[in-house]
Amino acid sequence: MNDQRPGTLYEAVGGIDVLRRLSRTFYRGALADPLLAPVFADFTPTHIEHVAVWLAEVFGGPTGYTDRLGGHQALLRAHLGLAVTEEQRLRWMELMAEAVRAELPGDELLRRRVLEYFDWGTRIAEDVSGSPAGTDLGDPGPTPRWGWEGLK
Repeated sequence: MNDQRPGTLYEAVGGIDVLRRLSRTFYRGALADPLLAPVFADFTPTHIEHVAVWLAEVFGGPTGYTDRLGGHQALLRAHLGLAVTEEQRLRWMELMAEAVRAELPGDELLRRRVLEYFDWGTRIAEDVSGSPAGTDLGDPGPTPRWGWEGLK
């Protein structure tokens, strides 16, 4: 790793404001996409903020998702019953890659690490989404952390 890079992906992306922009740009595309729009039928503008707060925590920033929004368990529960298909997951990744290119700094390693997280996370979301709402997920453990070397 380049010693000139910040210690966390959160610092490297530019903090919460950049993650909010990333979320807004992504959801603008996703909500207009015929394949993805049905997945977000219950979308509200607070979703953008919640995603930004989640990403901040995952990428080594403030722990607001765990502290105020229910942590890892709440995030997983939100995906229950959505029945996300692999085709939808791949389209999600395409739109997120576009948002990453538009909103994140031009550091290719940073962009790659962020997209690797999204690939990993969307596979989990797709898996969880196949279970009905209300399914007991057990204890998924703490919110995962993702850094320059991937999952910590």
